[in-house]
Amino acid sequence: MQRLAILVTASVICLGVGTWAVAADNTPPDGFVALFNGKDLAGWKGLVANPLARAKMTPEQLAQAQKKADERMRAHWRVEDGALVFDGKGDSLCTAKDYGDFELYVDWKILPHGDSGIYLRGSPQVQIWDAKDHPEGSGGLFNNQKHPSKPTKCADKPVGQWNTFRIKMVGEKVSVWLNGELVVDNVVMENYWDRKQPIFPTGQIELQNHGNTLYFKNIYLRELPRSGQ
Repeated sequence: MQRLAILVTASVICLGVGTWAVAADNTPPDGFVALFNGKDLAGWKGLVANPLARAKMTPEQLAQAQKKADERMRAHWRVEDGALVFDGKGDSLCTAKDYGDFELYVDWKILPHGDSGIYLRGSPQVQIWDAKDHPEGSGGLFNNQKHPSKPTKCADKPVGQWNTFRIKMVGEKVSVWLNGELVVDNVVMENYWDRKQPIFPTGQIELQNHGNTLYFKNIYLRELPRSGQ
């Protein structure tokens, strides 16, 4: 009887540990919010230029450009079976809100020779691509020049299967876990748009268009307090 009780307890513990894996899609864990609701494009917008170009626009110019970008977004991004699907012919999909320091989970899937990435604070990018074409694998900070740009290992699943990123951004530094493996360890992310200055303190998160079909789901974010706040 005592042995049975121990086994039952162990099973409960194991089920508790595995809760993340068996949770319904697009259902955030405690402390996180779902950026994608699994039903529609609410909370997302189309891409307008880059952060520097947007900053130079008047409110009227930005509103007009955003209207056109949103129309283009709706033409090329759709929701199918609880996932965001991109047809490869439009532009990146962007969060309607800007973020500073955060922890992010996102599931992604590509087709053969696929190529994409996750822009952080509106800047490229945590790399996604076909490991058969790029043996170093996904997860690296592709646009870095001075700091490491490649992942420390290839942790990709075969093309056509879902992969999971956990991305933590604090200040200028980014850590990336791919399918539970740490592939980027607290590396400075450089400012692609103006390499003379650090990465922008806040900005939108973007799912990058790179001219191919893409799939994303389970996009969860937890904002992190900044030191001194």
